[in-house]
Amino acid sequence: MLSDADLAEARRLLGREPTPVEAACLENLWSEHCSYRSTKHLLRTLPTTGPDVLVGPGDDAAIVRFSEECALAIGMESHNHPSYVDPYDGAATGVGGIVRDVLSMGARPIALMDPLYFGPLEDEKNRHLFSGVVSGIGGYGNCIGVPVVRGEVVVDPSYAGNPLVNVVCIGTVSPRGYITGRVKRPGNRLVLVGAPTGRDGLGGASFASRDLAEDAEAADRPSVQVGDPFMEKLLIEGCLAMFETGKVLACRDLGAAGLAGASSEMCSTFGGLIRAERVHLRETGLTPLEIMLAESQERMLLEVAPGDVALIGGLADRYDLPWSEIGEVIAEPRYVVTFHDEVVCDLPMEVLISGAPACTLPEEPYAAERPFQAPTRPLRELALLVLSHPEVADRSWVYEQYDRDVQLRTVDADHDAAVLRLGNAALALSCGCNPRQIHLKPYEGTANAVLENAANLACVGAVPIAIVNCLNFASPVHPEVYWQLSQAVRGLGEMARALDCPVVGGNVSLYNESDEHHTQIKPTPSIGMVGRGPVRRWTRPEPGWTLALVGEAGPDFGGSVLDAVTGCGGHAPTIGNPAVVAAVRRVVAASERVTATDLSQGGLLGALASLAPDAEVRLSGDPLQALFSEGPARFLLAVPDQALIADLPHAVIGRVGGSGLRIAVGEERLTLTREELAAARSTLSRRMADG
Repeated sequence: MLSDADLAEARRLLGREPTPVEAACLENLWSEHCSYRSTKHLLRTLPTTGPDVLVGPGDDAAIVRFSEECALAIGMESHNHPSYVDPYDGAATGVGGIVRDVLSMGARPIALMDPLYFGPLEDEKNRHLFSGVVSGIGGYGNCIGVPVVRGEVVVDPSYAGNPLVNVVCIGTVSPRGYITGRVKRPGNRLVLVGAPTGRDGLGGASFASRDLAEDAEAADRPSVQVGDPFMEKLLIEGCLAMFETGKVLACRDLGAAGLAGASSEMCSTFGGLIRAERVHLRETGLTPLEIMLAESQERMLLEVAPGDVALIGGLADRYDLPWSEIGEVIAEPRYVVTFHDEVVCDLPMEVLISGAPACTLPEEPYAAERPFQAPTRPLRELALLVLSHPEVADRSWVYEQYDRDVQLRTVDADHDAAVLRLGNAALALSCGCNPRQIHLKPYEGTANAVLENAANLACVGAVPIAIVNCLNFASPVHPEVYWQLSQAVRGLGEMARALDCPVVGGNVSLYNESDEHHTQIKPTPSIGMVGRGPVRRWTRPEPGWTLALVGEAGPDFGGSVLDAVTGCGGHAPTIGNPAVVAAVRRVVAASERVTATDLSQGGLLGALASLAPDAEVRLSGDPLQALFSEGPARFLLAVPDQALIADLPHAVIGRVGGSGLRIAVGEERLTLTREELAAARSTLSRRMADG
């Protein structure tokens, strides 16, 4: 339902009372999820252009040139609230939606990433939600044949009542053959292709723009869509066949706000007429409001010239895709919906698309950092606690549910960044952020989140070429939350400029808080980054290889895994140096005999356990700082010949070999056997397998 203020504004703009269908269209199209009414002015500060950006923010997905013969379609979305109410279907339809966003640009979807943020997994309900979400992503992605090649798992109490499910999709298309989502000329027909429309997903856009109530699971279940991956697979292949004809002039996925959202945005350059009774339905008796606002999945809207409707319809029939011609582009800038010749909606296009009242909300800075209190537990106990944390532990329980090799492009999906072969080059993919650090310092933390993704790409020798993001925050009406949001966007933009890497698309997900758990999520500007580099596999270090450390450890424990498991507090890191990341990237790209990992969650100890679990290491300084600091732009490298990194400032810290991890820090000694390392790092998988 429109708020009182929005209803008053609608009456003022229209000069009359809106009809029920008009009010529903305005409620959804004016929602934060669709209109970005409180964030649009912030997003305009981001760098969004570049020589390789063919289509920037504003369409279903961005288009970025990868080579002379290949462009990438890239999109990122959230499906947070639906995944709390119904974890399997909420996550599955999140995958389906972002895949169709990429498909609508004329691209074949080739890869998915899934940064996930959940409450502590010791809690039975959080395990249920996490298990359902992973199953939903894997079940849908596997069925449609799009590999999930990269992900992130963050665990924090702030997500207990409102987990975050973000999904990135990447597709490939000719730089000269992509499609956009804006209609080309009046008189062309609008053809709806795909699953019949039902009542599922009603009010999804407005549902995504409010917080979760205590009775969310029962009351909001009708707002959660139910997907059919087998229909989606037909839709992918059928639409690609239609695009190959050159007769599809524009295309949009039916996502938020359903047919009303897709058709009004698609027709916004001119006007649109929708004949709602022509929409093919799954069940009888739907009202025009339900037909227009339902968010049933696996549907696409195409612009086709009148003489080409039969051709496109014939292709739909060939792929067993239901279809109907439901309207046309009109010259007058109005959005008109009829139902059996009765006009049920007649809105000026400007009012519907651009009429949402913008708002700038008050900001209130805060100081959340606490003085560092050194943990009193023995070093060995701290090490095992950190290695057992879900953000450091092995995540095979998650990725073993995904088919990561389908389509036969995946070169490596197990390490810092995924590597896919595209022609003679590699597409490198990374995602995620550190919400605990961002909560302490939103500007610096978000800048470091961007840099950390660039560091992941550097570990496979890839140059960042584009960023997408999902800005997940609590309610912006809280001044401290709006300050987090504005600072995060500033940090995102500054680091994107420093890396010369444009922000080409994304999503804003607000009101992520829970009455049930009395929680607000930590600020979570989740990043997706794509890069270009050499085709290379990860090289496992061999006994005798040198271990080298790049970058200096700082006393920055705030927001670290050590802080998460002990509550030690401390300052969050300052912004890292992009030049260090670029230098490591050049060294890695020059030789496949250089193995690298960046120091993020778990610090140096986490990196050693992953890259060189059998090694002898000698460090200096404070043991906590040496092992657990998570400052940015730091790397652990393993090389057979130190000459390979002669031009890179580094410190030799040990050698690969032996059995287990043997670490000396000053007078402290820490020995972790292979069995102890394996037991600690299997904590996540064991906890989920045991239920």
